[in-house]
Amino acid sequence: MVKAKSSGIDYAGGMDLFSGLNERQGEAVGATEGYYRIIAGAGSGKTKTLTHRFAYLVRELGISPRNILCVTFTNKAANEMRGRIRRILGDGYDSGLITTYHGFCVKVLKEDINRLFFPSNFKILDVSRQKKIIDEIYSEYDIKLDYSSFEKTLDYIYREKSHLNYISQLIDPAYSFSAPNPAGLEERIYQKSLAHQKKVYGLDFNDLLYFVIYLFENNEDILEKWKSRLHYIQVDEFQDSSKKELDIINMLCKGNNNLFVVGDPDQNIYEWRNSDNRFLVHFDKNYPNVKTIFLTENYRSTPEILSVSNSLIEKSANRVPKDLFTKNQSGRTVEHIHLKNEEEEASWISSKIKEITKSGHPYSEVAILFRAAYVSRFIEQALYREDIPYTIHGGVKFFDRMEIKDSIAFLKLIEGDDDEAFSRIVNVPKRQIGKSRIDFLKAAQAELRLEHGEIKSLFGLLCDRFGDEIFSGTKAGEFVEVICGFRKKAKEGAKISDLLNGVLEETGYKAYISRSGDMERLTT
Repeated sequence: MVKAKSSGIDYAGGMDLFSGLNERQGEAVGATEGYYRIIAGAGSGKTKTLTHRFAYLVRELGISPRNILCVTFTNKAANEMRGRIRRILGDGYDSGLITTYHGFCVKVLKEDINRLFFPSNFKILDVSRQKKIIDEIYSEYDIKLDYSSFEKTLDYIYREKSHLNYISQLIDPAYSFSAPNPAGLEERIYQKSLAHQKKVYGLDFNDLLYFVIYLFENNEDILEKWKSRLHYIQVDEFQDSSKKELDIINMLCKGNNNLFVVGDPDQNIYEWRNSDNRFLVHFDKNYPNVKTIFLTENYRSTPEILSVSNSLIEKSANRVPKDLFTKNQSGRTVEHIHLKNEEEEASWISSKIKEITKSGHPYSEVAILFRAAYVSRFIEQALYREDIPYTIHGGVKFFDRMEIKDSIAFLKLIEGDDDEAFSRIVNVPKRQIGKSRIDFLKAAQAELRLEHGEIKSLFGLLCDRFGDEIFSGTKAGEFVEVICGFRKKAKEGAKISDLLNGVLEETGYKAYISRSGDMERLTT
């Protein structure tokens, strides 16, 4: 074991930190003082470079891990980085500052939010909690859901908060969000949501960033404390950083002027979260004496794949020019098939899989990648038709999704009596027909079968008995009327698409999905 005197931490000794690194990776690992931009192409060993640099700072320069901020984009990436560093250095060190932007902001606020008159045990409001808050406000104002969806309301709240002027109101003990009462509906909902936040001392994910910015801008001593504490800052996936996240980094790095950013402008996929790859592209223009290092050796792909990807991405205007290369062996030629629509594409995929398996390869060697979950529907339909087994990774099969099963249940009940379909959707959305009332119908069903030999469906029994006292105060009558009405339309020859759209509308199912903030589940 080798002991670094300045940090008092034991390290797993004997490991050469530059062993196994290529020349450019080694250059990046040894880059410490000043501003560095690492343009790391896909599969070029970016994480290895970051973790070895962290270990180099700790083991070779004697820097305490508490003085190094390493920002990654996701908790998964942060955990992966901690694990790799622990394997290099050993277990006896603090890895608390290997974190996400939001994770770092939580640490700052836990320590210093009391300066803003909030307790250190403030609550973090995730999206599901925000949905509940807005749902309560909807009910209070009796808002029609086709007028103000959860997404639109949340977007409005985020836009208003981005100016940061709400924080002074939120932290003012004397400020009341109930008066004056804003005239606009969206503004009223916004003010109500802030009032709830203030009541529970809650912060959403954007608030975590905004509060830290506000805290640093209005409390120079706190900013100086964190600037002096963080000797080195390194940021992973820098192309996915937003303006507000960059504001925090800029305030912090001016203490020791050591900022090391890693990313690839060609891999920017989070613009919908306000990321901007121009921060990385123009990094050398915005910081002094920037040194740029390119990691361009790819360890994942074949030369054929890299040739295609290089020729495609070079057409992009907003990038830092680079060409990936590999020492890997050559592979198969890349095929590009252009088809007219989703149905043709899915049909071609299924036929190609059949061709592959007939040549002796098992289904388990075939993978289908798609850009968004909803497009799997066409592919899954084609696989069903061709009797091709498959598994969805990282999601739910299209026909296993809640809204698809619910829709099929509505259609089954319109077609005829189906107890399973009835039980699935009779109380979706809620009609006060819960377990006890369904058990009542089941008991009546069993009694008829036992005493009279009569077999009657649960829906048939509800049709007969929705006027009974047990169903008082429920919407059983409305449900019966809607289903019977669509049964009549079905007998008159209505299209299945019209039946489905109609029953989802009239049963309140569309409004139910909209209210949950997931309307795209029905529209895609």
